[in-house]
Amino acid sequence: MTSFKIGSRDIGLASAPFIIAEMSGNHNQSLDTALAIVDAAARAGAHALKLQTYTADTMTLDLDEEEFRISDPDSLWADTSLYALYQQAHTPWDWHGPIFERAKSHGMLAFSSPFDETAVDFLESLEVPAYKIASFENTDLPLIRRVAATGKPMIISTGMASVAELDESVRAARAAGCRDLLLLKCTSTYPAQPLNTHLRTLPHLRELFGCEVGLSDHTMGVGAAVAAVALGATVVEKHFTLSRAAGGVDASFSLEPAEMHSLVIETERAWQALGRVHYGPTAAEQKSLVYRRSLYVVRDMAAGEAFSADNLRAIRPGLGLPPKHFDSLLGRRARHPLKRGTALDWPMVD
Repeated sequence: MTSFKIGSRDIGLASAPFIIAEMSGNHNQSLDTALAIVDAAARAGAHALKLQTYTADTMTLDLDEEEFRISDPDSLWADTSLYALYQQAHTPWDWHGPIFERAKSHGMLAFSSPFDETAVDFLESLEVPAYKIASFENTDLPLIRRVAATGKPMIISTGMASVAELDESVRAARAAGCRDLLLLKCTSTYPAQPLNTHLRTLPHLRELFGCEVGLSDHTMGVGAAVAAVALGATVVEKHFTLSRAAGGVDASFSLEPAEMHSLVIETERAWQALGRVHYGPTAAEQKSLVYRRSLYVVRDMAAGEAFSADNLRAIRPGLGLPPKHFDSLLGRRARHPLKRGTALDWPMVD
């Protein structure tokens, strides 16, 4: 069994998908906005609120040289220095407590992605119930070992990682004490395109590493997430904002409240619809059996009259003999007079 709990919430195929609302930098450096995002995520039905715990100085150096700038012209953050981006996007550490408390007041779980060991120490002081390793840190084995040593459930995003790199990360996590592990299929582009999402990896990932799997989804809308649940995802993480129009470092590929509510509803419906291998009528379908076709007398018949296509038809309701007997009944005779509208049964046939 690979299922486990985060807080009181069951994570596994037997439970509805666990939906994480990722705040990231969508608070735009306003604590009031951050708390409003928590409130909106709770109203939308998200099960957890996730932050990212770092500072610009724990992420990079305050340099404006070429390799410290985002040079990709297609990036949302093109021509921005890494330091400036992380200054803009980080969540101040003294906000974590109020944000987590607000989430708890709504009955939501709250945790974070640490980006170095000092962040892990800080989050331990806040008694977070789980940790998330971001895609760009999934090869940082010292960080993975430090998180694993807490003994708490660990979620690792797999963006960009090869199978060999993931194997190293999973082995490091387990060797350092991680018992409850979940790997999130992730495409590290912002936004991601459905064609680059490769959800068929999910069942392979589950089998290969013997752990729970999910989706960290940067595509637009909820379609990829619903499909992921059908392929075995037990966790879905989506970036969340009050309004894309309000801007923010991640706003353009984040869900708004109505969309998050749709994600919660539709992924649970997808999970419910999976069911099990089943043939034949369900208990709910029993009442519908009567509306199948069956063989009925459609013209008054005298005793001894032969059944033909003129006096016998397959119609609804389903109270007569099954239509499969039609050909074998042609030419046989009525044992007694039959009225139009009689559901045919074997005692009526000579």
